[in-house]
Amino acid sequence: MQKKNNNRRSRINDEVTRVLADIIRSELSDPRIGVVTSVTRAEVTPDMKYCKAYISILSDNKSDVMKGLLNAAGYIRKLLAERVNLRQTPELHFVHDDAVEHGLKISRLIDEVVKDIVTNDTDIKNNDE
Repeated sequence: MQKKNNNRRSRINDEVTRVLADIIRSELSDPRIGVVTSVTRAEVTPDMKYCKAYISILSDNKSDVMKGLLNAAGYIRKLLAERVNLRQTPELHFVHDDAVEHGLKISRLIDEVVKDIVTNDTDIKNNDE
């Protein structure tokens, strides 16, 4: 029975994530919420009363984006209720998720190290000749 509930919650979380991403991308007209805002995941509590939506923001005005989402939370919840068939629509809580930013930073650091290795390798070969 527990596995069935976990599968159901997982499907609900995935559907809520997909719908929230669609709403934020195409339904909001708040200029604070730009195209560099995405939903990385959503976690609905077992009682379906609350949903924690993790938001990735790739811009410098993160606090403005979060304020815009907080301001639009009621409207987003209304649209979510229309698109996802749940007995009770969860109250939305938005959380900034910096995992994507962190990944980009790590990728840049790796690129720099590889570039340095190639440069040093080329310098060594040139000195040997």
